Order: sequence, then C-alpha cells, then structure tokens
Amino acid sequence: MRASAFHFSTLKEAPADAEIVSHKLMIRAGLIRRLAGGIYTWMPLGLRVLRKVERIVREEMDRAGAIELSMPAVQPAELWQESGRWQKYGPELLRMRDRHQREFCFGPTHEEVITDIARREIRSYRQLPRHFYQIQTKFRDEIRPRFGVMRGREFLMKDGYSFHAGFADLEREYRNMYNTYTRIFTRLGLRFRAVAADTGTIGGTGSHEFHVLADSGEDAIAWCPASDYAANVELAEALPPALPRAHPAEPMRRLATPGKTRCEDVAEHLEVALTRTVKAIAIMHDEDFHLLLLRGDHALNEIKAAKIPFLSPFRFASEEEIERHLGCRPGYIGPVGAAVSVIADRTVAQMSDFVCGANEPGYHLGGVNWGRDVKEPDYVFDIRNVVAGDASPDGKGTLEIVRGIEVGHIFQLRTRYSEVMKATFLDESGHEQPMEMGCYGIGVSRIVGAAIEQNHDDRGILFPEPIAPFAVALVPVGYRKSDAVRAEADRLYAALAQAGVDVLIDDRDERPGVLFADAELIGIPHRVVIGERGLRDGVAEYQARRDGEPRRIPLAEAARFVRTQLCA
Repeated sequence: MRASAFHFSTLKEAPADAEIVSHKLMIRAGLIRRLAGGIYTWMPLGLRVLRKVERIVREEMDRAGAIELSMPAVQPAELWQESGRWQKYGPELLRMRDRHQREFCFGPTHEEVITDIARREIRSYRQLPRHFYQIQTKFRDEIRPRFGVMRGREFLMKDGYSFHAGFADLEREYRNMYNTYTRIFTRLGLRFRAVAADTGTIGGTGSHEFHVLADSGEDAIAWCPASDYAANVELAEALPPALPRAHPAEPMRRLATPGKTRCEDVAEHLEVALTRTVKAIAIMHDEDFHLLLLRGDHALNEIKAAKIPFLSPFRFASEEEIERHLGCRPGYIGPVGAAVSVIADRTVAQMSDFVCGANEPGYHLGGVNWGRDVKEPDYVFDIRNVVAGDASPDGKGTLEIVRGIEVGHIFQLRTRYSEVMKATFLDESGHEQPMEMGCYGIGVSRIVGAAIEQNHDDRGILFPEPIAPFAVALVPVGYRKSDAVRAEADRLYAALAQAGVDVLIDDRDERPGVLFADAELIGIPHRVVIGERGLRDGVAEYQARRDGEPRRIPLAEAARFVRTQLCA
C-alpha cells in the first residue's frame, strides 16, 4: 500500500474527552472518529486492524467446527417477551416501534433469535450437536459510554451458540470453546488469562471470562501463581481463616469516637489495627432488616450476598430504617444488643477482641467477643471480596490481584432459553427434550482497544504483529526529491509485496520526522528507512518498533532480512 493513495489522519493531540490510553491513541492515530456518544466510525487504518482480528477469530471458530451465519440486528419484541428478558434487560436495551407500532429492539445479543432458529430447524437428536456463530454489530444503550471502543454503545462482537442433546456434550463443546478462545487470544499476541466468572444477566451455570491483562482494566482478577487458579474477584471464594477463633483476652469497653464513622478513622483514633475492626452494613430484603458484618479492611461482595437465598434481592437500608431498627444513625451501628438478623462474613466469625459500633452516636465498643458479649451470628457466609495474600481456594498457594479487560466470555446456558421458548428435540426413545445450550462471545472491536492498553509507549501504539495495520513501514527519506532513493525504495517495496509482506511505503511529501512519528504512532512493528546517505554505503536502516536503536543492514539483503524478522 502506498501512503499517498491511502487515508491518514493522525493528530498531535487527543480530544479532551479521551480518558484512557487506548481512546487517546486510537483518535490520534486516526483509527476511529467519534460520531456520537459511544458510537464511532472505523477509519481505513482502524478497519485494517479490525479485519485482522476478525480473520483470526473466524479461522479458529471454523477450525473448531462452528458454522457461520448472520442474524438480523433488529429483533421483534415478542421473542424477548417470550424469554422473559424484555423488561428484565433494562434500559440498555434500545427499543423502537415501526410504522405499524410493533415493538422491536436493536439486539445487544442473540440468544432469543438463535433459539427461535433452532426450534424451527432442529427436530431430532440426529441433527445435534450444532454450533452457529456470527460476527456482527451490536448495540447496548450504556448509561455513560466512555473509554472509546472499550465501553461504547455500538460494537462488533462474535457471538456463538451451541445446541446439544445432553449436558455431557455441552461440557465437551464448552471445553472445545475454552481451548479455541485460548488459541485465538494467543494468535492475537495478547497476554491474557481465563477466569471463572459470574453468569450475570445472560443466565445459565458454568462461565469463564477471558481477560487481557492491563493496569487500566476495569475488572479485578484473583489468581494464584503457584497453581494458575484464576477467577473474577466477584466470584473468587474467600476461605475462612485457617486458625480457630482465639479466646477472649480483653474486657468489652465503651470507647468515645466522636465524629469517627469510618473504620479507618476509628482504627486511627483508637490506635488499633484496621484488621481488628468490624463494620456493619444494614440491608433490607422486602420488609426484613439484616446486618452484614465484615472486617474493617474488607469490601462487601454484593454478588455473593445477593446469592444468599433469603437475601435475594436486597437493597441497602435507608437512614430512617436504620434508626428505626437500631435506634442509632449510620456510622456507629453494630451487632451488640441488636435484636436483628446478623450475617457475618467468615473472617468476622473467627474474630475475637474486635472493635465495632456501639449503636450509640459517638461511641464504639472494644474487646467484643462472640458468645460472651454478643450472640453468635445468625448466619455465616462468604460475603467479601478476596484480597492479595488470601489463601487460594484450590489450597495451592496465595492469591494476587491483577487488573484485566474482559474480551471474551463463555457460558453453559443449559436449558435457560430452550425450556421457556420450547426449543425441543426428539431423543432416541422418541421423547421430547429441551436442548442444552452454550453461549460464546468475543468483543472483536474491544480487542483492538485492549491490545493498545496492553501495548503502548510514549511514542504511540505497539501493536502485536498479527493485528498491526501493516507489518512493515518502508520510509524513503526524500522520495519526491531523489531519483536514487525513489528507485531503490520502489524496488524494495515491490520485492516485499511480491513476497506477500503487508508493507506500507510512505511516499508522502512530508518531513522525515513526520514520517517516523506517524509510523511509530500507528504501531507498525517493523520499519526500514532508505536515504541518500545509506545508499552511498549500500545500507538501509532497520528498526523493530520495540527496539531501542536502529541497525544498518545491507540493501541487497534487505528484503530477505525483513522476511526473516517477520518469521521470527
């Protein structure tokens, strides 16, 4: 490709609303342009990257035995009403009416549509299993779209759906997709980790997320280096302390803590470790009031709490409700003397001589012990987020916390959709059975942003080779001014192109500094510079994007040398 015949639109500065590295660099490099909030045009350079991601995804899905189709983006409301998600999905679902006032939505996902296809097309166990997938534009009406393509409203997604005669075969395909996704993200050149995850609004049972590891990631991942255990922090189990509860060593005492409502402030005021404090969180389930107890340095895991049967769903209690049940305003509440349901985290249930609220404004209690000063908790559950240093749930080491960007998610849907939508088949005995289903998604456009978050420096993007817009930038210095430079650059360009190398020759009439800066900004992995001085010595200058310094190579060997670097 000749740069003079291509469209480049690089910028020196990113717009003020670009918050994270990938958003800034994608705008500056001319990969995308904003049309509306969370909606972007993929410019020619960005589209090249996007298509390379698509190609790898498509090749691996085909290799895994999945069959590609294309479903409508606009879906009738009746299907979503049939599945029960028309109201449940919430305001992220973009709803619309046609001229006949019939309701539709712009699909954020396609479980309903594919289940409708399956129930119409599949009749017998002999037609199973089947796995269909598509790569298609989706729309989710995010309340606050941000971070460019990382959390946009319109995005490109690969979504696949499998249908099975039994759960054992669903498990087989789930493993097949786990391995397929591992190959995809490996081929994309990304550092990633697969983690056990919650199923969320999609539903079903088993679930794994695939995260690109990056400091800017929105998701916290707990993993154990000793065993490769990994799970989203929302799902990772916090084991109870290994040591039994210590015997009381202090008397309970009333402590003045005026204006100290946070555990951190209480601990500092009383000169005790934060780990010796207990915080109480008041919640409501219907009309029932409960206290959740966590150690002062731990955070409530709302997903875990919501899975407790008698709490689902719950909400946080209002100040008026707290005062009505405990006779005290928030900030000083605790379990001692409280005639309410108490649910303690596993860690809190093992604590002794702890500090908690006294249910009296301006006071806390110290030296509190279970059984002696306060009744044992009514219930003990794992309701906190794990933290670095916690024991790994598999018993093989301790956990570390890393940040990740979710780029893929696989689910065992089971019969969540096939039962309500009556997607059934006849088994070998002639009996009607609901199909077992799996669901497998990859954020194709998000991968581009995630790759940049993981691969960049102060000069621009460091694209992994498989998805870079061009593999090689050929930069002739003085192309329009020197016949010798132009002739040698054209010769090398033709040789590389003939060898199948995806090469960009930057033949624009720009200063060398502009040509070099653009090649670095847009993340081309290899650069070859040809100039008059090098021609006199019979050399060109080669530099990999990740190298610190360029090196001189013989001009006569330049094409072969570049191909060798690409193979390496």
